[in-house]
Amino acid sequence: MGWMKDETGLDKTPANYVPLTPLSHLARAAKVFTDREALVYGDMRLTYAQYHARVSQLASALQMAGVAPGDVVATLLPNVPAQAEAHFGVPACGAVLNTINIRLDVDTIAYIFDHGGAKVVLCDSQFLPVCMAAIDLMEGAAPLVVEVPDAQAGVPEIGEQIDYETFLAAGDPAFDWIMPEDEWESLALNYTSGTTGRPKGVVYHHRGAYLMTMGTPVTWRMTLYPVFLTIVPLFHCNGWNHTWMMPMMGGTVVCCRDISAKAIYDAIADEGVTHFGGAPIVLNLLVNAKDDERRDFDHTVEVFTAGAPPAPATLAAIGKLGFHVQQVYGLTETYGHVTECLWNAEWDALPQDEQAAIKARQGVAFPQMEDITVMSDAMEQVPMDGATQGEIVIRGNSVMKGYLKNPEATAKAFAGGYFHSEDLAVQHPDGSMQIADRAKDIIISGGENISSVEVESALMGHPDVMLCAVVAMPDDKWGEVPCAFVELKEGRTGDEAALIAFTRDRLAGFKCPKKVVFGELPKTSTGKIQKFELRKTLA
Repeated sequence: MGWMKDETGLDKTPANYVPLTPLSHLARAAKVFTDREALVYGDMRLTYAQYHARVSQLASALQMAGVAPGDVVATLLPNVPAQAEAHFGVPACGAVLNTINIRLDVDTIAYIFDHGGAKVVLCDSQFLPVCMAAIDLMEGAAPLVVEVPDAQAGVPEIGEQIDYETFLAAGDPAFDWIMPEDEWESLALNYTSGTTGRPKGVVYHHRGAYLMTMGTPVTWRMTLYPVFLTIVPLFHCNGWNHTWMMPMMGGTVVCCRDISAKAIYDAIADEGVTHFGGAPIVLNLLVNAKDDERRDFDHTVEVFTAGAPPAPATLAAIGKLGFHVQQVYGLTETYGHVTECLWNAEWDALPQDEQAAIKARQGVAFPQMEDITVMSDAMEQVPMDGATQGEIVIRGNSVMKGYLKNPEATAKAFAGGYFHSEDLAVQHPDGSMQIADRAKDIIISGGENISSVEVESALMGHPDVMLCAVVAMPDDKWGEVPCAFVELKEGRTGDEAALIAFTRDRLAGFKCPKKVVFGELPKTSTGKIQKFELRKTLA
């Protein structure tokens, strides 16, 4: 198996082998970047020495509260400093971090508390009533609740549970971290959105997160001392692992509780933010910001966008505002982004609209991944002709361990030696992948496949459209036809006939929406449009 004939004495020892873990980044940063700014939130500013000490106190306090290695510690927190501290403090006591979506309903949160077996919950004051209501619905043992007030945001403290700073104060800032003995040990538990049935618990290992933090700076062309704004919720794929990555770079994490155009522009102008990630809805916020929300800045801001294919019109508009946008793609099961739209300098000569169309591709594998490609149902490589559809399948170290307590779903997801994304895509001659649709979002009209993404991209080119989503609508003749749901820009009035005519100039007739519904679109906490909610209105 590739061993030398004589391996005598060539063993793993503490000197030459250390299990990979993102915890190592903060341990190093406390020594190397001691006095550099690590964490910023309003007038709260922590150096790396202070950040490390608080994380150590949290780990110690959790241990004193009865949390043992392998136990689960949950959070119900927006992007505030306690959420960043939990990313290191929870695994530093050997526990598994379960960041829960703050927008979930009480019943689903109760299910996650029970299914994950949370021993402790760190909960923001705003979400404490929901948290306590969820605990009342639990079947198992109730977790200890620690309230995390947020005076910066003016959120009133309820005061019925122990507060975060009091809890932390009992901990030892010199606590000796419990590092993983095996890099395959569980680091985090993240629940999928659960749009069909109960959410599944995705388990991350230390190795996968560590390698994600190593691959991301390469792809993002990131140098030392970046200033990173937390727009992607840290409960979503652990913020794409960026909070674990920043200490490696000596960077500063700027916490952002409420996502608005003004908050983003202010952070760029006042804190010198250099990088952030966000769904296409965030790009739309920035493009359509009012004059009094905008701020001038004199540096290029690097942006990862993911969650849905950004419309070429949006990419073309934001590129003129000082933002360099790079499309990435991934899933909860892959720790976040694992493919990138790797730019070819030859494309610089193309017209802007063609460049924007290329930038909307999901691209090629991140450097830490083994193989990401498009395969047929028979697990055969599809022709790289930009037309033949297949499923994006993924192999590599930044793929989950599996679904907690669900071996059947795990086996199905890993069939054939790849993780199955269930995203339909084509592959271009250079290997670059481009999503056609989620398998469930393809519209089949009179036997013809219609990509909802293609129709949405056409609609987003209209100057009145802020956001849109296209889903299948039942039709007596064709089986189903496209129906467009459109959220208009402020001050615009909807004209269904004009919008349909606009798409007819850009698409084949059978692909054009047969109906347009105007109104605000339902969205997840990360800005994804909830198509399943729209489908319900057409059933």
